[in-house]
Parts: sequence; C-alpha cells; structure tokens
Amino acid sequence: MKRISEQVVVIAGASSGIGRETAVQFGQQGASVVLAARNASALREVAGEVVRGGGDAHVVVTDLSDWEQVDRLAQEAVARFGGIDTWVNLAAIAGYATVEQMSVEEIERQVRVNLMSQIYGMKAVIPHMKRERQGTIINVSSVMGVRSVPLQAAYCAAKHGVKGFTESLRLELEHEKTGINVTLILPSSINTPLFAHARSKLGVKPMPIPPVYEPRVVAEAILFAAEHPRREIVVGGAGKMLTLMERLSPSLVDRSMLARGLIFRLQMTDQPDDGEDNFFAPLDGSASVTGEFGQGSKSTSLYTRHLEQYPRRKRALLAAATLGTLALIRRVGR
Repeated sequence: MKRISEQVVVIAGASSGIGRETAVQFGQQGASVVLAARNASALREVAGEVVRGGGDAHVVVTDLSDWEQVDRLAQEAVARFGGIDTWVNLAAIAGYATVEQMSVEEIERQVRVNLMSQIYGMKAVIPHMKRERQGTIINVSSVMGVRSVPLQAAYCAAKHGVKGFTESLRLELEHEKTGINVTLILPSSINTPLFAHARSKLGVKPMPIPPVYEPRVVAEAILFAAEHPRREIVVGGAGKMLTLMERLSPSLVDRSMLARGLIFRLQMTDQPDDGEDNFFAPLDGSASVTGEFGQGSKSTSLYTRHLEQYPRRKRALLAAATLGTLALIRRVGR
C-alpha cells in the first residue's frame, strides 16, 4: 500500500461533514485530493484548507447522483493526477418521515443519492484501478445499514444496499485478483450538518440518535483504511454494540426501541422545522464539518482506534461481549 502522502484520493461528497473532515485530514498528510460535491463555493473552501494543510487539491463540481458526471469525475482525476489510489464514497441526504408520509419521489431521491451515487463511484473507478492493479475503494454506509430504525426507512434501505453491493463487489475483485481493496465503514451517529440539511415531516428538526461522535472519528478510520486494508470498520463502540445485539436478538432490539416510543423521541428535537433542506439542490453558501449536536459528543472512539481496526483484538473482545450479551438475554427472557 502507498503511504497517504503518495496517494491520489477522490472524496465523493467533500463539501461538508465527514467528507470535508476527511479531505482536510488527507491534505494534512500530504495527499493529492480531488473534491467532489454539488456546492461549488463549499468545495473551494475545502480546497483551500487542503492546500494550507500541505496537500494538493482539485475541485470537480459533481452531482454524484448522475452517472455521467461521476464517470467524468473519475476521468478528470486521472487526467489531473495520473491515477487514483483511494476513492471514498460519502454523499448522503436524509429524510425524516413515516413511510406513509414520504412521497415516491422523496424515497427515490434518497435511494439515488445514498445508494446509487456509491454504486456509480465504484463503477467509475474500477477500470482505472484495474489498469494499475492496485487501489482502495472505501464505501461509507452506517450502522443503520445493519439495523434499521423508524422514520428513516429510505435512508436505512439505501445504507443496507451499500453494504450488500460492497460485499458482492469485494468478492468479485478478490476472485479476479485485481489488487483492489474494498472497505466498508459503518459509522454510529455523527455530529454533521446532515440533520440540519434533512427534509423533515416531523414538525420539528431531527437529531442523531445518541451517543454522538464527531466527524473526525470517522475520518480517522477512513485514513487508516487507506493505508491498512480492512474488510469492515464500525466507528464507535455504541454502533458496534447495536450491530452485535441485532445479530443475537433482533426482537429484543425491537422491544427496546419501541418501549415508551423511545426510538421516535430520540430522533426529534424540540425546535420547529425551518423547511430548508438539500434534497434536490444544495443549500447556498459555505458548509461546515460539524453539526449542532457537539454538546456531549465524543471526539474519539477508543473502541474503534484500538480494537475495531485490529481484527485479532476485536475477535477476543467480541467473544467476551457475546457471552455477556447471551447471559443478559437469558435474564431478560426469564
């Protein structure tokens, strides 16, 4: 694997949140970073941060839900820097509503941005990486790609799709011995502008399900994967516990979420919705890395940094956690 300082990295979804933080961190380590999203002014801001950090930056304004534009993004990255070492798929939008409340067009839009943009990214970069017989594709799903929640059905469906598509692609590329690594990142709740930019039909602004982690925690995991091939990285110990519980007893997770309407209340603020969102067009102006939920958020994840990224340590911990969880389930069952 190339060191990050030697890499050409494409960040698909670089204007805000995790993508913006990831781009800046790659720049600080000397990478050449291609920045893609719809918001041109925000991308120019990110490019300035990348350059000030010591990296090189190239902006390609791209609607990542459009195949032809994503294909052009890959071609322009190769033309500008000679190749692509790491491609990170990060574009996302969110909609909060019951299935009944969502229109078909709103459901399709979420699937197109949250799933199809990542599929387009994979399709666009594979031929270029195959020619070099090396490269890393990093797809960012969510712990909701393992365990769904109400009020976000389309988002959850798309993130499940990212996981499924990633797993199929990985097997194909390994069978062909292409030299291309494919990593799936599964973040817990992250304090990004996604929630402020979401379309809400709840009557109030939505919020991430606690506990909440800062974007830098996910960015660190992405940079780690760019240098150290990994199959999958769950970001945040809380997210790992949720995926473990889902594997052991989905019905217990159901009951826990539905108790006193907990999972519904945890997704709603007490602030009226402002009616603004980035569903079909980017919001004007600059964009930020962090959202409005920094109070009490976690700036590190010791679990991810010291266990999740190291499979042997993780397996030992999960064996112990599984025994403890099984004992808990038996106790609840009584």
